[in-house]
Amino acid sequence: MKRSTVLLADDHAIVVEGLCRVLGTNYDVVGVVGNGRALLTAAEQLQPDVIVADVSMPLLNGIEAVRQIRKADQKVKIVFLSMHPDIVYVTEALQAGGSAYVVKNSAGIEILTAIRHALQGKTYISPSIDRAALEAQIKRDRRAHHPSDSLSQRQREVLQLVAEGRSTKEIAEMLQVSPRTVEFHRYRLMETLSLHTTAELVQYAIKHHIVST
Repeated sequence: MKRSTVLLADDHAIVVEGLCRVLGTNYDVVGVVGNGRALLTAAEQLQPDVIVADVSMPLLNGIEAVRQIRKADQKVKIVFLSMHPDIVYVTEALQAGGSAYVVKNSAGIEILTAIRHALQGKTYISPSIDRAALEAQIKRDRRAHHPSDSLSQRQREVLQLVAEGRSTKEIAEMLQVSPRTVEFHRYRLMETLSLHTTAELVQYAIKHHIVST
């Protein structure tokens, strides 16, 4: 029987090494990337059956990367692996298209369980996550409207890169746009979010889990 293929996205070498050992007995690990932008490229090129992605990654966080991947590929199964047990992270991960959410301090066998559930079309959440709190958060999200909901894909990309301290020139080169376009997106971000300084943008990105501290 042909083994399912897995693409790993995590910027911690020790975590990747451990995952490769655990997954190698059951799955073919076809690629490893260390940031969200590389994940977009690898997902398109490799067409894996499953993506195991960290939530917090440089250049583009895992949740935003998966949102973009989902637009092109509805079949790939997404398993989020994160150090964050925060309910808000879990709900955002599921809403972005994740099938599973595994907390990193869980036993290695749990990632295998999560992948198996995902391939079977089921949802898997680490037992350490409070299910009642998760369901309550999902209901709150359905009722609430946040200013960030109206941000475009490109604006969310620029917001993360600004929060990581990237210069306008660096962002422009990374996104293959002009510096003037980057400044326009920065202006629109501040206008939409009612913010006035880069420091406020950074604080907003941290508060809303777009970047990690």
